[in-house]
Amino acid sequence: MAERARRFACQTFTWEMLGDGWTGGPDDLVEAIAAAGYEGIEITDTMIGHYADRPDAFANRLDEAGLALAAFAYGSDGGFSEPDRAEADYEACRRWSDFAARFPGAVLSMGSATAMSDGPRADKIGRAADIYNRSGEIARAAGVQLALHPSSHENTLLFDKADYDRIFALLDERIDWVPDTGHILRGGQDIGETLSDFAHRIRYVHLKDVTADGTWAMLGAGVCDVPAVLAAASAAPRFNGWIVVEEESDEAGRDPEAAVRRNFETMHALKRA
Repeated sequence: MAERARRFACQTFTWEMLGDGWTGGPDDLVEAIAAAGYEGIEITDTMIGHYADRPDAFANRLDEAGLALAAFAYGSDGGFSEPDRAEADYEACRRWSDFAARFPGAVLSMGSATAMSDGPRADKIGRAADIYNRSGEIARAAGVQLALHPSSHENTLLFDKADYDRIFALLDERIDWVPDTGHILRGGQDIGETLSDFAHRIRYVHLKDVTADGTWAMLGAGVCDVPAVLAAASAAPRFNGWIVVEEESDEAGRDPEAAVRRNFETMHALKRA
């Protein structure tokens, strides 16, 4: 199989994790990511700012910067697992599906199911699957592809391989997956096995690194076998070519712009190797 052309995008969570320490806006993110050399951006519902109801204006801003919208990511106050929050989850899906539909090829990424209350884990994963499946219908009706992004953050319901096996067995086959290398490794998974088992769902990749003990690290400074991940993604039948580089290390917390620029340089050094 011929290798698909890969394009590098940057995820805005690197700035989002600063919390109140970040005082900029979406235009600053676009400027920094374009200046670093990336071709695309994945922005979140919490960082889209004054463009939230102005997709045409955001499209124009991206065009000016020479960027494409690779994906739009959103989360849920109900963790995509609480029945009494499901309608709010569906309304958010409608809103962001309509936004993403303005950008041909952009993927709508749903965050990880998270435990927001007590109760059996398996039951919560089952309810999350119902919410993901209904959201997939909503997105497809808007002409947008939906993908699931599991994480290893606090109270996640999608942490280890058993969780991945459970959720994917319950999901509509038309729902895609955003494998996140850092979260997979932090979940103690064999990344090659996980990528292989669910290769048919891979739409794009979140690429980041961790040390052997699960501490976030700059790309190339941890244990992630980046060339192997890129090869696995390129062989996946639904892979759209986007490698979205994301950074959560302490170094990024000190200087996000420098961190994403360094990661871009790391990726190009690997490409030349």
